Parts: sequence; structure tokens; C-alpha cells
Amino acid sequence: MFEQTFKNIDDILRKEAGCASELDYTEQTSWLLFLKYLDALETEREMEAELVGKTYSRIIDPQHSWSTWAAPKKADGSFDHDNAMVGDDLIAYVDGELFPYLKGFKQRSTDANTIEYKIGEIFGEIKNRFQSGYSLRDVVEEMDQLSFNNQDQKHELSHLYEAKIKNMGNAGRNGGEYYTPRPLIRAMIAVTAPTIGETIYDGAVGSAGFLCEAFNYLRPKASTTDDLEILQKRTFYGKEKKSLAYVIAIMNMILHGIEAPNIIHTNTLGENVMDLQEKDRFDIILANPPFGGKERKEVQQNFPVKTGETAFLFLQHFIKSLKAGGRAAVVIKNTFLSNSDNASVSLRKELLESCNLHTVLDMPGGTFLGAGVKTVVLFFEKGKATKDIWFYQLDPGRNMGKTNPLNDKDLAEFVEMQKSRADSEKSWVLARTDIDEGSCDLSVKNPNTPEEAPLREPSEIMAEIAALDAESAKILNQIQGML
Repeated sequence: MFEQTFKNIDDILRKEAGCASELDYTEQTSWLLFLKYLDALETEREMEAELVGKTYSRIIDPQHSWSTWAAPKKADGSFDHDNAMVGDDLIAYVDGELFPYLKGFKQRSTDANTIEYKIGEIFGEIKNRFQSGYSLRDVVEEMDQLSFNNQDQKHELSHLYEAKIKNMGNAGRNGGEYYTPRPLIRAMIAVTAPTIGETIYDGAVGSAGFLCEAFNYLRPKASTTDDLEILQKRTFYGKEKKSLAYVIAIMNMILHGIEAPNIIHTNTLGENVMDLQEKDRFDIILANPPFGGKERKEVQQNFPVKTGETAFLFLQHFIKSLKAGGRAAVVIKNTFLSNSDNASVSLRKELLESCNLHTVLDMPGGTFLGAGVKTVVLFFEKGKATKDIWFYQLDPGRNMGKTNPLNDKDLAEFVEMQKSRADSEKSWVLARTDIDEGSCDLSVKNPNTPEEAPLREPSEIMAEIAALDAESAKILNQIQGML
């Protein structure tokens, strides 16, 4: 329905001097898509108010509405090219008037959870990268063809937007930073099994893939209007440091059906974990925090275990942010399980003592495109010490890559076997008593790997070759005799 429109937009952006990569394409598509969506949402609310005899006051004033600057229409509904700004006039309007107006919503709004505040946040962070007003005009006219009138249209738009995020992740500096494979996210959600009424949090929200998939998981379970309101307003929470990721997260959640996402633009690690109170804690945490980064010493002071490794700081934040009995699934580098530095050992010890680390999923290399590291997923529950850990070594039977990405079938066995924590050639249980108390080493060492046949002696191999040669010579002699 809209796939060709998205392709046309990308074709225009590739010729635009101000856009150099998939990151720029997604960023520019995002702010325009957001304004188009907002216009459709306001039109829908206006019609609903009219049906019940009420008046709806629009968030965006008429002067700055989509139908005024982006897509003016004639009386018959056709596009009004005569009154549509283009070229330098359009760029001057967007940069000098539209963006400052939209940015001002942050100052004019008192509640950070409103869509007005989100508008101000988004346009305070994002930049218009179009240099040509003609390119911008072409993109705007393509964008105006998109529609949000029904669930099928919204579903397709969310699917196309997810594809853009995936492309951006593959093209970006670190694929895992922007895009976690959705089959892995769905498996993590299936194991943690959230229910309506529980709060779900991602402190390194990225493009909000975890929250969007969790919404998809819970939405069919909502049977009342109260359930829907809980999902809309009091279920999904996230924090994101980077401006572009923040904007994409907001747009992604909106397209998935959450109108005013509870995403805060902040550095999660800037908060002292010792100051967290019960109101700041969550029932479920799903996350793939950035790894390999180095945090400054003043940031490290916010954590009991001091380390420059970003992922280790996030793991401490997640443990402290869980409610008692809360459940978490967190992606982390597999070296966390065996590193011998003080920070790694201390953190593993805390995890084992304050949480029940019940499952470790060992992922194959190539799971995260562009990120040349192996990862594991830690599944744990807050408030009980670990008694034993069920390991599962995922082996899809092929090399992972762009042409062979992870799929839901690859993880189906893991999700099913995790329920019973059964032993197999790929899975085993490690008792807490078998873990070294000093190092707390949790290395992935599969005791159930089938033994390989022992190597044969050279003399045995030579004898077999001689026997085969003799048999071949005998057959050739018989054939010659027949001839």
C-alpha cells in the first residue's frame, strides 16, 4: 500500500546534499512522518468531538498546521500547487518559523507526559537537513499520500518504519546500537511473560523495539477499555540519551499505537542508583544496553561497582530498578560471564546473590549485524538468590549475516525448552554449588556436546587407502575382461 511511497522518499533523500546516510534518511523521514501523523490525529479528534457536540482545540495552530505549509488543498481536495511554498522560501519557513514554533512547546507545556511536551522535545533535538527546498517539497508531497485512518494502514506504516530502523542499524556505526533483531526481542518477551498491569522499562531504549514488541504481545490480551488505557498510559517506560534515537523511539511507539509514549530524553547513567525509590522501580526490564563505551569518572560514582564499561553500569541500574519479584531479560557481551577484572567479578557476585539468574541464552556470532561481538541474554528475577542456571546454546545451523538473519523459528526450541529447563545437546543446568566462589566464573561450557570420534592413526588410514586401491584395480580388471 505505502511501500512505493517510502521508496520514492528514499530516492529523493539520496539526491539531497544535506542527507549523507541511512541515519539522515531515517531522521528526516521521522520528523515529517511525525507531523503528518499529528495532523491526522488532530483531524480524527476534531471529528470525534463534533459527533458529541463538543469543540476540539487543536495542538498545532492553523498557521503551522500540515495542511497550511506542507499540503495546502483546493476546495475540491486536490493539491494547491499555487499556494504551496517551495525552494528557498520553504527552507526559510521550516528553519526560521516552523521549527522554533514547535520547539517552544516544551516551554509552554507543564507535563512531560503530554504529546505537547514530546513535540517540544523532538523539535528541540532534531534538525532539518534539507538544503534544497525542491527536494523537501517532493518529499512532503509523497508524505501527504500516507494515511493513518485504520489499523491496517497503521500496521503497514509501522512495518515500513521498522524496516528503515533496521537499515539504519545495519548502516550505522554499531548495528546493535540501533537495532536488536525482533525475533530475539520476541523470545525475551515470551520468557519474561508480562501481563497487563505490570510496568515495563528499557533504560537504553534506542528505537524502542523492546517496548513496541511488548505492546504487540499485550495488545491482544486487552479485553476492556481500562486495559487499553493501562497499556496506553501506565505500562511502557523508557530513557534515551541520544537525540536521534529518542526521536525515532517516540515515532516508532506512536506508529505502533501508543499516542503519548513515556520516553524521557536523559542520560540514564547520570542518576545515582542509590537514590532510586520504590516509585522508580518496575515489574519487568527488557534491554540491550550499549556496550564498549567508556563512561567518565563522575558518572561511575553513581554506582557501587565502579567501571568504565557502559553495559556493566547499565546492568547495575537494571538490578536496582527492578521491584522485588520483578523479572528482567538483558543482552550483554558474553565476556561478562568470564572476565577476571574486579568489576566483572563483583557484578557477577551481586547478580547471583541479589537475583535468581535462572537462564542464560548464548547467542551465535553474527546475531547483531555490524557489531563484531558475541552476546548472551541474562534472564533473572529480583529478590531470590540463584540456586542453579539453565544454559541454552543457540545453534541455527548456518552462518548468521545480512542474507541469513535470525528468525522466530531459530528461537522456538529455546522458548519451549526454557519452560521445563530440560537437558539436551544444546542445554544444561549449572548448580550454584558448582560455581567457584572466588571468581564466580559463569563461562559457557557445554558438558552435553556429543563427543567427536577419536582421530585415527596414520597407519590405519594408509591401510584403508591401500585396500580401496586394490579393490578399484580388481574392478577395472573385470571391466577390461568384459571388453
